[in-house]
Amino acid sequence: MTRRVLITGGASGIGLGLARRFAAEGDRVALCDADADAVARMGDALRGAIAAVADVTDEAQMAAFLDRVESEWGGVDVVCANAGTGGPAGRIEDLDYADWQACIGVNLNGAFLTCRWAARLMRAQESGCIILTSSTSGQWGHPYRSPYASAKWGLVGLTKTLAMELGPAGVRVNAVCPGAVEGERMDRVVAMEAAASGRPEADVREQYVRGVSMRTWVTVDDLADTFLFLASPAASKMSGQIIAVDGHTETNAP
Repeated sequence: MTRRVLITGGASGIGLGLARRFAAEGDRVALCDADADAVARMGDALRGAIAAVADVTDEAQMAAFLDRVESEWGGVDVVCANAGTGGPAGRIEDLDYADWQACIGVNLNGAFLTCRWAARLMRAQESGCIILTSSTSGQWGHPYRSPYASAKWGLVGLTKTLAMELGPAGVRVNAVCPGAVEGERMDRVVAMEAAASGRPEADVREQYVRGVSMRTWVTVDDLADTFLFLASPAASKMSGQIIAVDGHTETNAP
């Protein structure tokens, strides 16, 4: 059965991997991203996909994207509220309020706008699956990254609550908590945390590996495997679950 899959932040990083994997399964894909160049590349790569430039913190832009999807598809089967940003790094007393708001805006408010729309459609059709991208920082906390950790903990609360609200309508809601994911984004995060803590980048990178039982980083494909499972009939009785894909985080302490 061909599914209708919507992915926010779907033109880069984890979202890009999800879009490619769902499309490879034969599913119809709609994605949005704030990066216009990345969206153009995805539109060329995934023929037949809906690919739109939209900032998940902008209610008008999201309404335009979501209205288009609803108009063309008439419903949605899988929603991946994936858009996120690493936010600033530093001691809380040194952080700027605007940077805090921007991080909360992308990670948590963007998920709200996406899930609000999905809930309305899925409740009416009495089926559907919502998967939110949280983080192991939303399970453990993360020194020097209080805005990011707070937003990701917020997504855990949103997941649990929506699973309770939508379960009677046959809608499942789960969250995936990635650990340190290989790629350009984590390269930037490592550099930012090194600057904030005054440590060499090599030490920060080693901390991520040392703090995981399996002593490894996560790949985008590792995460896509879990998203595809959660969206499948094999996970038909899984809802309200917070699933870490991280090699087992032992600590995020510096």
